[in-house]
Amino acid sequence: MQGSANLNVMIKAARLAGRSLVKDFREVENLQVSSKGPGDFVSKADLAAEAILKQELRGARPTYGWVAEESAAEKGEDPTRRWIVDPLDGTTNFLHGLPHWAVSIALEHKGEIVAGVVFDPAKDEMFFAEKGQGAWLNESRLRVSGRKSMIEAIFATGLPFGGRADLPETLQDLARLLPTCAGVRRWGAAALDLAYVAAGRFDGFWERRLHPWDIAAGLVLVREAGGIVEPLVPEADILSSGELLCANGNIFDSFAKVMRA
Repeated sequence: MQGSANLNVMIKAARLAGRSLVKDFREVENLQVSSKGPGDFVSKADLAAEAILKQELRGARPTYGWVAEESAAEKGEDPTRRWIVDPLDGTTNFLHGLPHWAVSIALEHKGEIVAGVVFDPAKDEMFFAEKGQGAWLNESRLRVSGRKSMIEAIFATGLPFGGRADLPETLQDLARLLPTCAGVRRWGAAALDLAYVAAGRFDGFWERRLHPWDIAAGLVLVREAGGIVEPLVPEADILSSGELLCANGNIFDSFAKVMRA
């Protein structure tokens, strides 16, 4: 698939950052025993990846704005366009030597996400999409799953950790959803959860309290693969509320009914 110039810039940047992260990831196992703790090391890996992304993306498009996990937001000369970037989504997985984490890059134009890239370097899977051009994984076109019944469907989410206040809500979600479906997965990287919905691996996804950089690229992937994405609370704005649910069109209404009950 021949992408636009912007998409090609995004894919190249994701690959370069991914290469840097893979090198650091190989070192993580050696750090498990260090008294200094691997946390410092991972934040260095994260910052190094973000520096690469910033150099590539802002180097290619110096007038675009910038929002990313590890650095202050910057307004661009062009107020209509900005990069929304997570250099390492799935930090805790990375820290534990689990090969499930990603680089996420989205391009926003006039408040709408028009292109997204989610790169999983450990598996060499490059998910990408552009508005109106479909969603892709490496060379293959993506479609959401075709499952029609909730009882055959599996859903992904994130579980609150470390004393977060939304634990009771999430436990209620699970109590409502688990009896109706084939299972729930918690794999620890929201960008990949959304990419997997786009690829038909998960049938749906929901989560609360996410940041724009966790989900921006995934939103366009799911939509371009034929899925439905809505805020958890109807009429809310997904990027500012950080709450969403998505699924294939066959089960979306049933899923939404359970989640919003």
